[in-house]
Amino acid sequence: MDLKARIERDMKQAMRDKDAARLETIRMLRAAIQRREVDERTTLDDAQVLGVIEKLVKQARDSIQQFEQGGRRDLVDKEAAQLEILESYLPARLDPAEIERLVDQAIAATGAASVKDMGKVMGRLKSELAGRADMGEVSRIVRQRLAG
Repeated sequence: MDLKARIERDMKQAMRDKDAARLETIRMLRAAIQRREVDERTTLDDAQVLGVIEKLVKQARDSIQQFEQGGRRDLVDKEAAQLEILESYLPARLDPAEIERLVDQAIAATGAASVKDMGKVMGRLKSELAGRADMGEVSRIVRQRLAG
């Protein structure tokens, strides 16, 4: 089952279960997907839907951090619940050792020799690691490997 169909099915189930928090989060996700489809005048495939989910996950993490700094525990809890629901649509996360192995493979495959070649390496890794790793962390590892 493709990801959009799964999201649609989960939304209907949340309605039947009268799970307001889950329903609100899934509706927000569907709206973000539809907005991107309208903006780009296309139908998103699973990889592009994952990109939308990753963006919402990043926004939720940023919001949690800011709400914690502001002392808003109620909003932290709400965002954390949304984050958990959004993350359920992402594939299983890779462990750090696996990420480092894939980074090393990408560096070898692209023949990257310095930080100037970082774009080639990241381009290769982006599709391979989509949804399975924090790309900020991957970028840090690539930079470290190419600088050293």
